[in-house]
Amino acid sequence: MKLLPLCLLLLLQQSKTETKSIEWTQFRGPTRNAHAGDTGLLKEWPSSGPPLAWKATGIGIGFSSVCVSKGKVYTLGEDGGKANLLALNDADGKILWKLPIGGAVTDAQGGPGPRSTPATDGNVVVAVAPTGEIVCVQAATGRLLWQKHMERDFGASRPGFHFVESPLIDGPLVLMSPGGTVVALNKANGATVWKSKKLKGSTDYSSLSIAEMGKLKQYLVMTAASVAGLHAQSGAILWEGDFPGDRAVVPTPVFADGIVFVAAGYGVGAKGFRIALAGNQMRMQEAYAVKEFQIHHGGMLLVDGHVYGLADQGTARCVKLATGEVVWNERSVGKGAVIYADGHIIGRSEQGGVAMFEASPAGYKEKGRFTPPETNGGKCWAHPAVSGGKLYLREQGSLFVYDLRVKP
Repeated sequence: MKLLPLCLLLLLQQSKTETKSIEWTQFRGPTRNAHAGDTGLLKEWPSSGPPLAWKATGIGIGFSSVCVSKGKVYTLGEDGGKANLLALNDADGKILWKLPIGGAVTDAQGGPGPRSTPATDGNVVVAVAPTGEIVCVQAATGRLLWQKHMERDFGASRPGFHFVESPLIDGPLVLMSPGGTVVALNKANGATVWKSKKLKGSTDYSSLSIAEMGKLKQYLVMTAASVAGLHAQSGAILWEGDFPGDRAVVPTPVFADGIVFVAAGYGVGAKGFRIALAGNQMRMQEAYAVKEFQIHHGGMLLVDGHVYGLADQGTARCVKLATGEVVWNERSVGKGAVIYADGHIIGRSEQGGVAMFEASPAGYKEKGRFTPPETNGGKCWAHPAVSGGKLYLREQGSLFVYDLRVKP
């Protein structure tokens, strides 16, 4: 038998465990579907959880998640009576710069601090303060490039839980949904490119997502009363379906196979809307409505025709996108947020626990569970993020970063 040279064997071994990554540039990832592009990650976690890479402190209180690009991590935190946009070194968590962008806020249920997550393209960072300021800054230095305001510039009214929406960067545009409309701004200077007509309900807490059907690109927006698709080039409302929420409609819509799936909490449940092109017209039809999948603020994700989430009822659930039928319903870490990475779903409970389980309709198969050393008494609301083989977990004034990479 012919033996392979040692150098070739080592190269082959490295290729099996090589970590590949796509930067986590905004809320729910670069394409707004809660999918990380990383591969070569651990398939099981030890009982203590994955190893801690670093912990950052002093970032201020709040529920903002993170975005990651070009060796920097960006988030929002409240400190000294101000909402601050911060940049951290992705190697060790040291704060590189901090910029005040808005005022301090609080509410009876959530308490103080920002909830929105910044977005970046690696060159600029865009953030929304809870008091309505929209800023675009230089990523390297934090220098302010332009600024707008949700109320003064776009006619929005501050929601009861303040401005929560996370901005979307899509190529040359920055998009968000103030005052029951959607607005597209020029990323370079903040000028308005287009503004949609008024939708049926207020756009208070949900963040935009993207749906592409061949050459037709839409932005999906959820209001307190409806879900709609807007033409990406003009902002024209292509379709709008009724989806009455209750108090706070938060999750980002997801799309695949011609179906837009939306969900809400407080007993509302989920709906599927089937959309299709008929000549030059967009047709929409409600496909189903189910009560078994209720999501308050943890969001949901799609993998191979199935929707997964940590439902408000306290269990992990998998439903068929085509029908809304529950495929499985099992105990996990409780109500919370989910992301997908390398064949697995990572769920973070609002109580603090973190679990990894297979993204499979065959059943719930857990591959690891742990609880970070700090939790916030049932308010662990910041969504997890995965980038560069690392898991980012925000816990108020601390950021825990865990190494998910398989060691050679």
